[in-house]
Amino acid sequence: MKLELRRVTIFTSNMDALARFYGEVLGLPALSDTPSWKLFDAGAVQIALHNGSAQLGRRPPKLVFHAADVPAARDAVNARGAKFGQVKQAEDFQMCDAKDPDGNPIQISSRI
Repeated sequence: MKLELRRVTIFTSNMDALARFYGEVLGLPALSDTPSWKLFDAGAVQIALHNGSAQLGRRPPKLVFHAADVPAARDAVNARGAKFGQVKQAEDFQMCDAKDPDGNPIQISSRI
């Protein structure tokens, strides 16, 4: 049996801000939209927003979005209201980090 990750669910008490961020700022297409559940197409994985409070661990999971051109992707989403920091160059890929409106860490990376 092979398991495949298909959806990440983020619990939030700030549904409007998170839905706007993932939908409008990051530009992810909405797949489902109800008051307590919103689902976005993020490629191979869907991002679900669910009403409720999360109890984050000391180091919460990070959502990493792939882009072949990290500086261009960063500029595009920052122009729509995201606050990604400077692009960092690793040995064979680039990345930049931000947080969503609930403080969850997110990243744009060219790592395959």
